[in-house]
Amino acid sequence: MACMLAFEFMTFHFDLLCQDGQARRGVFHTPHGPIQMPAFAPVGTQANVKTLEPRDLHEAGAELILANTYHLYLRPGHRLIERMGGLHAFMAWDRPILTDSGGYQVFSLADSRRLNEEGVLFRSHIDGSLHHFTPEKVMEIEQALGADIAMVLDECPPPLDRAYNEEALARTHRWAERCKAAHCRKDQALFGIVQGGIFEDLRLQSVEFLRQLDFPGYAIGGLAVGETKEQMYATLDFTCSAMPADKPRYLMGVGAPEDIVESVARGVDFFDCVLPTRIARNGQLLTPDGRMNLRNAQYAEDPRPVQEDCTCYTCRTFSRAYLRHLYKAGEISALRLGTIHNVHFMLELMRQIRTAIEEGRFAAFREQFHQRFRITDQVKRHEQRALRQAKRAQT
Repeated sequence: MACMLAFEFMTFHFDLLCQDGQARRGVFHTPHGPIQMPAFAPVGTQANVKTLEPRDLHEAGAELILANTYHLYLRPGHRLIERMGGLHAFMAWDRPILTDSGGYQVFSLADSRRLNEEGVLFRSHIDGSLHHFTPEKVMEIEQALGADIAMVLDECPPPLDRAYNEEALARTHRWAERCKAAHCRKDQALFGIVQGGIFEDLRLQSVEFLRQLDFPGYAIGGLAVGETKEQMYATLDFTCSAMPADKPRYLMGVGAPEDIVESVARGVDFFDCVLPTRIARNGQLLTPDGRMNLRNAQYAEDPRPVQEDCTCYTCRTFSRAYLRHLYKAGEISALRLGTIHNVHFMLELMRQIRTAIEEGRFAAFREQFHQRFRITDQVKRHEQRALRQAKRAQT
């Protein structure tokens, strides 16, 4: 395993503690505290991780959360948040925050946005009002919000369209230059975003261009948006190997447990995703065996916790039967209790990954994880098989 290397950028400090294969164990120090990496950031789109409070996140061990620039710009507005002391004071969160640029949300408004070299013209999904995001405007918003980590404005094209990616990549690079020129907040780290779809030459071109701008960290964007898992993993293979070793690497919007394990194996340092909180609101809870759908009838009289060895409040306190009852009855507390568990599960997974890297046994951990964890389709087949077996037992 590699010895510790330390790197500094203004008020930020990145320690690469050790490696096990391509898996990296590091710490990114920010004005609001360290982020142990590999890390997972729960998503608080509108300055709130849905159904949770800061104390819930503290108990789960969250060190980083993500807030969304697009949504906070529209409501309540970045200037209001600035007057309230910035995002940390506004939402009573004393640990690091990352804000995305809002670019993904804007580009998803396919029917109501117009793109040119200057920026993106779009209509609010709330009231239809017209707005214009330029690199300079996005920097104004993110600096007013005051997160520890901010992202440049980029264009996220369909990953399989070569011609579109070539055009978008050149524009993304020009916008990155403009973002860096407009960004002046020294207590905020501005990350560049590597784009290029699934195309190796475009990804390597993007890495090289952004390296020259010397950002304190780099994100990998434009994945998990239509390509296969195999294509995503292959893209990470050639992208991560070309990225600077002395800067943190952030894979945007990826949060399925199996994808996190595979991405860490390729050298990714941290992640964010709405998946754990979103599926919790639909009654799907994460376990070492895969997703558990608590709405299923098989849990109606199940006295066990969701996960036997889990130390979260939900598992320490309630049975599967009770949680299923709450979901079926439409009780709001079901959403909160499910989210507490799923966020805890993700953060515990990251703790286990970090320990495995430190102890030089990540390859074994990876193999054991995949032997046990069933992805969604496998879980459905398992549940259907269990239901058939239960029916046969009754007859």
